[in-house]
Amino acid sequence: MKISAKDIQKLREATSAGVIDCKHALETAKGNFEKAIQELRKKGKALAAKKASRQTGEGRIEAYVHMHSRIGVLLEVNCETDFVSKCDEFKKFTKDLAMQITALSPVYVKKEDVPKKVAQEHKDRLEDFYKEACLLEQPFIKDQTQLIKDYLTDLIGKIGENIVIRRFIRFQVGELI
Repeated sequence: MKISAKDIQKLREATSAGVIDCKHALETAKGNFEKAIQELRKKGKALAAKKASRQTGEGRIEAYVHMHSRIGVLLEVNCETDFVSKCDEFKKFTKDLAMQITALSPVYVKKEDVPKKVAQEHKDRLEDFYKEACLLEQPFIKDQTQLIKDYLTDLIGKIGENIVIRRFIRFQVGELI
């Protein structure tokens, strides 16, 4: 099947993946746009898994203040190089995460951060608890069809570096930490 440059461009705009990757995904999906996106996501997950062991000594601290200065978030996200920490996609990602934390109030970054005692207290509805309490398990506020962990995996696939959400803290006037 011949893939047109227009189709490749459309997929590229939708995913920010490279031209060759978009062409290959469309060929694999026999021109089906949705299947091509899934193919690119699968490739991104494989790339993210390969990069997971790499050191992340650079990064960015994102500060976000919302609602008439009544809610604020400090967030640390690490990457491998200072070049990536300064790129617009990485900055957008950290800003999106800070807004996510502001809106949905997660307590932990990932499932593994939940103390065993807390998990035991919620054992009868543990998966629902993870979706509420763990940032990586939450649906992304700007795209409810995507989880934060998928957003992270897609970014790793696009940028080509390991990225780690290290920690965050959320402040709200009148709430005790």
